[in-house]
Amino acid sequence: MLMRAAVLTAFDAPLEVRDVEIADPGPGEVRVQIKASGVCGSDLKAIDGKSPVVSRLPFILGHESAGIVESTGPGVTGVAPGDHVIVAMNGPCGKCRSCGAGRFHLCSGRARMTAVMGGPPRATLDGEQARRFIGIGSFAEYTVVAEAMCVKIAPDAPFDAMCLLACGVVTGVGAVLNVARVTPGSSVLVVGCGGVGLNVIQGAVLAGATTIIAADVAEPKLKLAERFGATHTLTPADLPAQVGELANGGVDYAFDVTGVPGVLASTFAATRSGGATVMVGSPPAGRPIELDPALLFASRRLMGTQGGDAAPHRDLPMLADQYRRGRLDLNGLITERLPLDQINDAITHTKQGTVARSVIVF
Repeated sequence: MLMRAAVLTAFDAPLEVRDVEIADPGPGEVRVQIKASGVCGSDLKAIDGKSPVVSRLPFILGHESAGIVESTGPGVTGVAPGDHVIVAMNGPCGKCRSCGAGRFHLCSGRARMTAVMGGPPRATLDGEQARRFIGIGSFAEYTVVAEAMCVKIAPDAPFDAMCLLACGVVTGVGAVLNVARVTPGSSVLVVGCGGVGLNVIQGAVLAGATTIIAADVAEPKLKLAERFGATHTLTPADLPAQVGELANGGVDYAFDVTGVPGVLASTFAATRSGGATVMVGSPPAGRPIELDPALLFASRRLMGTQGGDAAPHRDLPMLADQYRRGRLDLNGLITERLPLDQINDAITHTKQGTVARSVIVF
């Protein structure tokens, strides 16, 4: 089947909208007609040649998506043509040791596509395999994924909002609820207020935090942070000192969403004794993080996360329900909706930091 897709054919270059052949779904697979796909910072890293999972080109980027099941392969029973779905970044197998322990985000089963460079060979460009980002490649009219990656949503749920749940929202809210497990009445620091950071703030609100401090170098992002629930905003000139004044010596929980090693160190230092810091952003591989060891003696904790440690079939329906109840603002995250032909404009705006989220709509 022929489709249009935005393809990365050279690093540090615009994506090319090309005709690509997409395969029929095999056993246990589903072909989804993409209706909306968010532009994420991970896509930008891939374009810049800084993603550890994008090496051989051509590559179809995009991974934050929702759409309609177009067809299914043999053995698929959970979804049927016509179902509306979110395409999750992973599909737990339900059988491995991690799944048995309820740690679905660490699944080592075959359905977990984030561990595969570009997923199985399902797309070809001019006779050459076109790999797909995180096994999805949603800057395209269709994708073929494992059934376990398809999470059904209500037929009337808007695709542009639902696609955000797949990555930015579940990563940010999940970091709060699943990883840090923020408690009601606590204090929270969020450093980096882009698309994921804003969802960390929303997660803190859902968890009942009463002091939510947002830090960013860009003033427009701080304005957005206030809209999504931040009680205080600051520019991170001397983070530990500023946060100490606002939160009586330090916050209970801190989240670094920047992926900058030096920022992570100062974020960690802004927590109180017994506080917890979650590294949400991904620093460059191999770069050391220097921490004052004296801070660890005060029982401070440093934790990492992968996609908010989410279990897709548990967390995505919960987040969709929070949206339906008006407790999660997804429409406010969408700064612009653009067609596939304007994908490079969306990427430029995301790099410039002028949008919370650009969404490609089909």
